Amino acid sequence: MKITAVLGTGHMGTPIVHRLLAGGHRVTAWNRSPARSEPLAALGATVAASPAAAVDDADVVIVMLADADAVEAALFGPDGAAAALRPGTVVVQMSTIGPDEVRSVAGRLPEGVSFLDAPVGGSVDAARAGTLAIFAGGSANALESAAPVLQQLGSVRHCGPVGAGAAVKLIANTGLVTAVAGLRDALAVAAALGVDRQTALDVLGRGPLARAVERVATPGASFAVALAAKDARLALRHLASSPALEAALALMQAAPDQNADLSSLVSTHSVKEA
Repeated sequence: MKITAVLGTGHMGTPIVHRLLAGGHRVTAWNRSPARSEPLAALGATVAASPAAAVDDADVVIVMLADADAVEAALFGPDGAAAALRPGTVVVQMSTIGPDEVRSVAGRLPEGVSFLDAPVGGSVDAARAGTLAIFAGGSANALESAAPVLQQLGSVRHCGPVGAGAAVKLIANTGLVTAVAGLRDALAVAAALGVDRQTALDVLGRGPLARAVERVATPGASFAVALAAKDARLALRHLASSPALEAALALMQAAPDQNADLSSLVSTHSVKEA
């Protein structure tokens, strides 16, 4: 069984470690806040003191961090993982960062190290269940090397070369945040016209916004407003103009609780204030 290092044991990294351990994988975990990784030791994971120590014997390295700065620090900062990677290792970059950043990371890894760009669709509940949608960019050889690990986490769609996975993820998240913003507006119209909220949700759940209705009703989903806004800004870098996405971003930036799940944008309280 392959040895897998997981860099980042936040809200997505932790259930990923759980899944891999349950599947019989040997896992080494590292997190910027050591306390986040310590409970994983009781489950059988090895907890490393630095990214470099985490990847020392790894065959596959999963990077699941909040943003490009965190990825940069974990791979190329002091005690960074990149310098400790062995030839034959495959780095699976699952953080949601831009395609340009992904390609930059891939180009700076040591010779003989493979790279897979593999952000995911799905939240904590999907990570726990092993039903993530994994958008992979990279060579067929890199994908084959990482397959025993990725298959434990969900279904893999090969999107193209390095950077393609990040691009597809930004498309998916653009659809998600604009749909949730549209749902919020539709519910605001319902409230203004005196239509019962549940009636409105039932009707909207049978129309074009059905997936948004399903998403906001999903228990266990955890996609912080601040992270959704970060992804919207990444997408907007590639557009001259996008009124719907810009409006959704403004809505997210104005949200009072940036750590709340995206569904908070359509809570009863937020809709009444619309």
